[in-house]
Amino acid sequence: MRRRVSTSNPRSPWSRRLALTRHRAHRLDPTVKGLLWTLAAGLCFVLLNTLSRYLTAQLPPLESQFLRYLFGFLVMLPLVARTGLAAWRPRHLGGQFGRGLVHTVALGLWFTALPHISLGDMTALGFTTPIFIMLGAGLFLREPMRWERWLAALLGFAGVLVVVGPGLTGSGGYWSLVMLASSPVFAASFLIVKALTRYEKAGVIVLWQSITVTLLSLPLALLHWQAPTPAQWTGYLVCGLLGSGAHYLLTRAYAVIDISATQSLKFLELVWAMLLGWLVFGDHPSQYTLVGGLLISASTIWIARRESRRKA
Repeated sequence: MRRRVSTSNPRSPWSRRLALTRHRAHRLDPTVKGLLWTLAAGLCFVLLNTLSRYLTAQLPPLESQFLRYLFGFLVMLPLVARTGLAAWRPRHLGGQFGRGLVHTVALGLWFTALPHISLGDMTALGFTTPIFIMLGAGLFLREPMRWERWLAALLGFAGVLVVVGPGLTGSGGYWSLVMLASSPVFAASFLIVKALTRYEKAGVIVLWQSITVTLLSLPLALLHWQAPTPAQWTGYLVCGLLGSGAHYLLTRAYAVIDISATQSLKFLELVWAMLLGWLVFGDHPSQYTLVGGLLISASTIWIARRESRRKA
């Protein structure tokens, strides 16, 4: 009679591989961890943006914003119930609501413009946020502004201009400007997150972001409410999972690495956004998008190598 091998046996090959993986992850340099968390968060954000654009084309934008964060809150309830409310109580409730208000304003602009521009252009325009974050990090958080970070961000921003510059004069120029206006507001929100990580846990910040944005978005959503279909409810459930996961990963990154060091890596999201835009919406990337994407990717790889060598 054959014995079944238990995965809980510490001597089994599976258990040894798992233990070795955890050991290696624990020994990773904090800078490497921060960069990996940033990359994972970026991929989640691109998947989230793709699904959000699809759903926002069917429902009013502010209702879509409300439902996305409502489900972001609901998917975290099992964790809250398991560990107890005391573990999720913030140390500074005013800071959480202040951050939620700023993030709600940025989201209102973003969701309003979302159905009117392509996924690649939307992602590229969002990459102006790192410029504002780096400025704010140097001015308000006193982070060191090394020349490599500035150069990588400027190269990435130049790639963004190559991508979206020709479209700013077309019919979508107005909506591109609305999307662009959300960038400095998002930057302010992420800078507040960086400040909150000094005394709040990542999970607490993500939970209270979902709570505050849901509460602040509800009145605007009710003005033009449209009953979602079962498929749309399911879509927003997936949005909640992706959004909460992405913000958790990004908050973990901000806790172990300078926020300005993570920003150039966000430019890699454009490559993923162009691919998904082509597969899902049939958005064919132009030659400007391809050239700009190559420039953005080059800046991403370069700054990642520089940060790793500096830390070593």
